[in-house]
This record gives sequence, structure tokens and C-alpha cells, in this order.
Amino acid sequence: MDRLAQGPDLLFCYGTLQFDDVLKALLGRIPQRTPASIPGYRTAALEGRVYPGLVVQAFGGSAPGVVLSDLSNEEWRILDRFEDEQYDLRKVALSNGATGWAYVWQGGEVRAEDWDASEFEARHLSAYAERCARIGPRLAAGEPKGE
Repeated sequence: MDRLAQGPDLLFCYGTLQFDDVLKALLGRIPQRTPASIPGYRTAALEGRVYPGLVVQAFGGSAPGVVLSDLSNEEWRILDRFEDEQYDLRKVALSNGATGWAYVWQGGEVRAEDWDASEFEARHLSAYAERCARIGPRLAAGEPKGE
């Protein structure tokens, strides 16, 4: 099933896709971004992974992030291949009243604590962006990540 068949427009990013180095490595540019959040979710740390998962927060809470608003169809396809089947592309309500789309974590391995973007930036961003630069051309060619 084509997850992009519904024609998504605004993409809410809460994890690694908030970082310029990652976006540039995957897309070759930094799309237009606006700070945003989505209530009723949290950005969860995942067991054994440096990237987070967006999960429903039963009692309050809000996941901070950014909205990308000028993605081309090809860039949507690249990011969809990047997020792969571990995430479900869902329509979400943004705190400003608009709606957008977000990749919501489907699996287990969710830790009790939230993901720490500052820690990711300090400890993992450089190597992660290098990995994205290696896989970006494969994703653009319609191939899976491969690693």
C-alpha cells in the first residue's frame, strides 16, 4: 500500500529529521521549517536506538518538533523510505490547530524516558548524518536503506 497516496503536505518531525545535517544528507537541502508540537504524544527513547519514536501519551503531554512545509513529492518518497515500515504515517493535530502528518512508532522497545535531542546532537549526530549521506542516494533511487 502506498502510504503517500493521501497526498500529505505538512510533515511533523520530532526526532533526527529536526537536524539540518540529517535533512541535508537525505534531501540535499534544508526544507522550510516552523516550530510546532502535537498534544497527546511524546517523543520516546527507544531501547538500543539513537533515534526516537513518537508514541501516544495517555495523560497530557506534548511532543515538540518542527513542521516541514515545502517538501516535493520526491522528497516525501525519500523520507518515507527512510522511515520505512517501523513507523506508521498518520494524520495528527498540531497544537496551533492545523493538521499535519507524522511518522508514529508502531513497535515495542519504548523506554519510560523521553528522547533527549541535545544528547543525540552531542553524541550521535555526526555519525548519524554520515550514515544518512551514505543511504540518501539509495533512497533517492527508490531502493531500501540497506543498513
